Amino acid sequence: MMKKYEHSEIEKKWQAVWERDALFKTGERADKEKYYLLEMFPYPSGKLHMGHVRNYSIGDVAARFLVMKGYNVLHPMGWDAFGLPAENAAIKNGIHPYIWTKENIKEMRTQQKQLGFMYDWDREVATCNPGYYKWTQWIFIQFYKNGLAYKKKNPVNWCPSCETVLANEQVVDGCCERCGSAVGKRDLDQWYLKITDYADRLLADLDTLDGWPAKVKTMQKNWIGKSTGAEVDFPVTNSDKKLKIFTTRPDTLFGVTYMVLAPEHPYVKELTDGTDHEAAVTEFLAQLQYLSDIDRNSTTLEKEGLFIGRYAVNPLNGAEVPIYIANYVLMDYGTGAIMAVPAHDTRDFEFAVKYELPIIPVVDPGDPAIDVNDLKEAFVAEGTMINSGEFNGKNNKEAIADIIEHLETTGIGTRSVNFRLRDWLISRQRYWGTPIPMIHCPNCGWVPEKEENLPVLLPTDVEFSGKGESPLTTSKSFRDTVCTVCGGPAEREIDTMDTFLDSSWYFLRYCDARNDGEIFDKDKAKYWMPIDQYIGGVEHAILHLLYARFFTKFLCDIGWSPVAEPFTKLLTQGMVLKDGAKMSKSLGNVVSPEEIIEKYGADTARLFILFASPPEKELEWSDAGVEGSYRFLCRVYRIVGDYLAIAAAGSASPTGSASKNLTRAMNAAVKKVEEDVGRRFNFNTAISSIMEFVNAMYKWKDAGGTDAALAKQAAETLILLLSPFTPHICEELWEAAGHTASVYGEPWPSYDEKALELDTVEVAVQINGKIKARLNVAAGLTADALIENALASESVAPLIAGKEIVKKIGVPDKLVNIVVRG
Repeated sequence: MMKKYEHSEIEKKWQAVWERDALFKTGERADKEKYYLLEMFPYPSGKLHMGHVRNYSIGDVAARFLVMKGYNVLHPMGWDAFGLPAENAAIKNGIHPYIWTKENIKEMRTQQKQLGFMYDWDREVATCNPGYYKWTQWIFIQFYKNGLAYKKKNPVNWCPSCETVLANEQVVDGCCERCGSAVGKRDLDQWYLKITDYADRLLADLDTLDGWPAKVKTMQKNWIGKSTGAEVDFPVTNSDKKLKIFTTRPDTLFGVTYMVLAPEHPYVKELTDGTDHEAAVTEFLAQLQYLSDIDRNSTTLEKEGLFIGRYAVNPLNGAEVPIYIANYVLMDYGTGAIMAVPAHDTRDFEFAVKYELPIIPVVDPGDPAIDVNDLKEAFVAEGTMINSGEFNGKNNKEAIADIIEHLETTGIGTRSVNFRLRDWLISRQRYWGTPIPMIHCPNCGWVPEKEENLPVLLPTDVEFSGKGESPLTTSKSFRDTVCTVCGGPAEREIDTMDTFLDSSWYFLRYCDARNDGEIFDKDKAKYWMPIDQYIGGVEHAILHLLYARFFTKFLCDIGWSPVAEPFTKLLTQGMVLKDGAKMSKSLGNVVSPEEIIEKYGADTARLFILFASPPEKELEWSDAGVEGSYRFLCRVYRIVGDYLAIAAAGSASPTGSASKNLTRAMNAAVKKVEEDVGRRFNFNTAISSIMEFVNAMYKWKDAGGTDAALAKQAAETLILLLSPFTPHICEELWEAAGHTASVYGEPWPSYDEKALELDTVEVAVQINGKIKARLNVAAGLTADALIENALASESVAPLIAGKEIVKKIGVPDKLVNIVVRG
């Protein structure tokens, strides 16, 4: 008789065995089909949360299943280890970010091992290790050499009290989250990557990603934001300046009644310096410093503007229109200048009404209920052009091509394509990040560090005061260097990289994580790439996934990546909620994975989180559900013990209905689990079918089943089916069944279609649309035979006696429908 299920003892035992035997170590093999499975690596905050547990459990089930299906599975783990929290901890606690990060990694790695995740730890990477960020710097230099990295001025958030640059997330309601001071703007020279050069490819190749959720592809398409239209120059009166605008609505050009410039547009200062409007413009700009770009882009923002005293000429009709600056126009979107057509744009209409500007309709809806000369709101739909010279009377949508042709013929404008996507600002005025490997020489300008000198190491002689542009400015050893071109004195770049760069290529490094001589071996990358299945939160749908695609395309272009798209299939798992809200310390609804592991075991935690909801849906935490999962594993432990005892007794029994039912349930479970895990990732329904199989096992035992061979087959099949979900208990039970090797060396069980066939089926009988009887009949009867059986049955015949049968319908193995009269 097997002893009681002791989860803590069992889990520690098998974790030690797996580590001792390096069970999950992976290498390239010509005799097996590869499968690269990856979950997004975490930031090492110190503790795993239930969202992590869900993400990694999903991947681990798939990895274990695929190993048993015969694939050579790469399933690595690492750490997205640079970032602001470590630097804040250094300021607050006086501990170096490297020490804080390493301690957190150690803690989280231990937790992952406690949960039984089958990672190849020999491939572990941490983005803060010099052996990793050396290659991040190498990639940056390749961008620079290929003309895709450049530097320009850009406004940043600046706290005058802390004397430091703040990230957008550190600005709360226009104030510094540290000290509460009002945050302003300061122009700094910063580095950019020209992701816009890849905009068309990033957009077009989304159509090749059949394994991605449609929602994610739509989010990326909207973020890239391709628009087709025209660029038009509006000359400024009494000036040689021209305001270049991009519009997707050239059909409304005749309706322009004013122009708007982004307040940061360089022309604003030039057009107002020394005028009566200079002081008002300066004050307006000062007020905007406390408004984030996100707020300025908001549809709920009250539109504020200011006339700058200058006019522009509409090149189509010669009309002079006033030039405004406004809080809702951003320099980084489009050209930083817009034409305003209040009759046919909602935002322009609101602004025109507020500032009493003209509203000229140029598209007539043809609806008597709408007076185009007295619009109550902007008319944005299709109609007939009016007040538009030679284009009057045309359908406005059809006239767009004609107007663009006219613009090009007359030299007024050109056909153009515009993207919402902007070049990627990658400079961070922080210490804990990858140093940008660039050097400024007074003679040679900006030059890259020599590749043989990489990595450019983060210095340790820095002060974390929270003040100043960057802690790197406090280092006496870092800044001064020599020019790599002329050998003269020069200075290093003191900005570090956006951490998104670190996570934009880590999946390629896993292919050859210990290579010191090159970023990775091309043959190894060719063997493993692309990633067959990527798993992570939908919050990464845009930035991380877009940047990773950009990096992969670039590395492919320069001959390193063997693929242009990194992720074949993508699963975005839902959040873990408690009491209807995302788990949060501030809400007091956090459930600690450690507490669950200690009380119930890692297998219970995994089983619950996989059973409670489909992976892509939100999961509501349930203490009762955890208890239920634990009780189920106890039932599994007991029934396997009972079945192994029956198998050991060596008895045989005649095949009867109970044994047939058990055999059928076993084969049904094998088929269902294989389909749900292998094809759909429907882990909850897969687990449900295993539970049905366990119920059938108890029924067979309670019915007196004694067939030793069937008992052994059923027990071992149950262990194999459950092993991807709850690995520790299944290893223990597999050993108890007499096996010396790991269960994960076993092939996935097969099923017999014939065993799924039923001898009899239950058929419902409806009379005049209501179910009146249920019959057990031989499976596979034809419709006519089924009706004949129903009419002759003792339960149906009295119900239709003396009545006229109007209609009879038989659905084999399902239903008989009889319509009677009288």
